[in-house]
Amino acid sequence: MATARKLVDDTQTNLPFAYRQYSAAQLKEVLRKMYLIRRFEEGAEDSYTRGLIHGTMHLSIGQEASALGICMPLTTSDQITSTHRGHGHCIAKGADVKRMFAEFFGKTTGYCKGRGGSMHIADVSMGNLGANGIVAGGIPIAVGAALSAKRMKTGKVVVSFFGDGANNEGAFHEALNMASIWKLPVIFVCENNGYGMSTSTARSTAVKNIADRAAAYSMPGVIVNGNIFSEIAEASHAAVERARAGEGPTLIDSKTYRYRGHSKSDRNRYRTKEEIEDWISNRDPIALFEGELKDFGVIDDRGIDAIRESVRVEIEEGIEYAKASPSPELGDLERFVYTEQA
Repeated sequence: MATARKLVDDTQTNLPFAYRQYSAAQLKEVLRKMYLIRRFEEGAEDSYTRGLIHGTMHLSIGQEASALGICMPLTTSDQITSTHRGHGHCIAKGADVKRMFAEFFGKTTGYCKGRGGSMHIADVSMGNLGANGIVAGGIPIAVGAALSAKRMKTGKVVVSFFGDGANNEGAFHEALNMASIWKLPVIFVCENNGYGMSTSTARSTAVKNIADRAAAYSMPGVIVNGNIFSEIAEASHAAVERARAGEGPTLIDSKTYRYRGHSKSDRNRYRTKEEIEDWISNRDPIALFEGELKDFGVIDDRGIDAIRESVRVEIEEGIEYAKASPSPELGDLERFVYTEQA
């Protein structure tokens, strides 16, 4: 998102980064997109429960601030690679929820003509190179895109989103090493929700913080509270500026939490109800951001209600659009799966 008129003067350095960097209109739009991500996933979950969507899905409810904070300083031409839990990244990068729902419903009006479903949505026009069902699968793709950007001198920055489980995959280490050697314009963002499927990072990862692994590859490692928008946006802004200046990659460890299980088949038996409730009640990213916006006079309760209502309507219209869209023809079964020559 391009920076418009700032909300406050730069001299007010006691305010959080977002309130010095962005306009009131931009901050309200961030809140709207937070709600859009959450309501989209709740709508998808409800559609699955009612049998309108088949297969599984991985929800990022509780992680909305992370996706939006990271994408805030990116332009349309900048690129991202996503994960199996990538709906928030898609919306943060400018996707239309109507086409996202259509993809979920397996309809021809979806982003991938119904072939990709939840885990493989791509929106190349907005720089989203695609979600990926393979753990750590998007990391080397992002490095390749960043190498292309550097060689072709496009000025693009590439962000690679991945979960904490991916930091123990070989692709993670190989990609970070290569990106650092060649000083590529790529930002590695670990959305660390504490669990790789049912295994906690405390049991699976030797270092206390995933950001600690950046030192081995001679790049900055930054730890942020993934539920505080301003903190994430500030870290992303610095990493983007570093990448554009030709100084190479950054690893951001965004500590957050998913309220739902790993996927629809996950019964959450490895986490206590008290742990989940603590995150929901005390650390919810939307509630925290709403409170800040009200405290700084950016929005009031009436404005928040208007945003909620507009999002409700947008989600309802998106679901109806998906229902009414045509299904693929059986004769087209093998089309749009691989790249076709013109």
